[in-house]
Amino acid sequence: MQKLEMDDETGAPKTVDTNISTIEIALLVYPDCQLAAIYGLTDLFSIASSWAMRLEGRAGEGSIRISHWKMDDETVACIWDSHPGKPHALRYVIAPPSIVMPEKMQRMTPASQWLSEQHAQGVTVCSICAGAFVLAETGLINGRRATTHWAFADTLSERFPGIDVAPDNMIIDDGDVITAGGILAWADLGLLLVEKLLGQTVMLETARFLIVDPPRASQARYKAFLPRFDHGDREVLQIQHQFHATPELQKSVSELADSVNLSERTLQRRFFRATKLKLTEYHQNVRIMKARQLLETTNGSIESIAWSVGYTDPAAFRKIFGRLTGTTPNVYRGDVRV
Repeated sequence: MQKLEMDDETGAPKTVDTNISTIEIALLVYPDCQLAAIYGLTDLFSIASSWAMRLEGRAGEGSIRISHWKMDDETVACIWDSHPGKPHALRYVIAPPSIVMPEKMQRMTPASQWLSEQHAQGVTVCSICAGAFVLAETGLINGRRATTHWAFADTLSERFPGIDVAPDNMIIDDGDVITAGGILAWADLGLLLVEKLLGQTVMLETARFLIVDPPRASQARYKAFLPRFDHGDREVLQIQHQFHATPELQKSVSELADSVNLSERTLQRRFFRATKLKLTEYHQNVRIMKARQLLETTNGSIESIAWSVGYTDPAAFRKIFGRLTGTTPNVYRGDVRV
């Protein structure tokens, strides 16, 4: 059914469609998944649907249908539906974060098979944080770029080497597959889907109502440097300790190699094998980690902080800081002190 209304801006009559075609988004409930994300996304989509109705002068039960699908030992079945009694027509399926670390997540064969079946029928499959491990079991992201929580990126790469893991990205949207990064990135993914389905205006109104930022592009500023010290290579560990104790250290590769009685080539090879980073990359990460701490806890100038962690050229410091964090030192300091 259609009705005529007056346009608020132009005063001209306009036709408003009061028949709403619902778009179904399914949320996958798997063992040890984060229920806060399930309920949070349910509320977010419900609020967005209500805003769409309000802004467009429509009436009905809502333009987004949310359903919860639970995995048991063998199957996946619907356990809750915002529009019960109607045949399902899924458009999106979301695998939420997990409340356990990836190494403790069980195999999710029924869930991954169900996700594959939905994808084959034209459904867009999505994951958030450690939900990427459930999605990865499908094989659908082999050969693709995908993101997960920055702290789980190495584990995802090791377990599923066919995936091009991009942990700096908050969201990677391939159209038929969407992956989101951090634990609370469910809000970013939810708002992205709202924008796709209901438009930017509804997305922004939903974000304002929830008092959250619109979808963020990067995880880089939240990413912490988590070096490994349990690799068992004593000489490499000595070099790591030098870097962490004195980040301003100005030794050449030759001098570092001499300090542990190794050749340059051997040190570089063993260091990369143990840490998954080159010597210079590791040293830069240590320095920027220290610089972030100083930006968070002191009022020192950018130049003095750069100098204290070993950068004599502030411009070079800003460049490397931006590459590793996705922002500038001044913006970073402002964000962490809000």
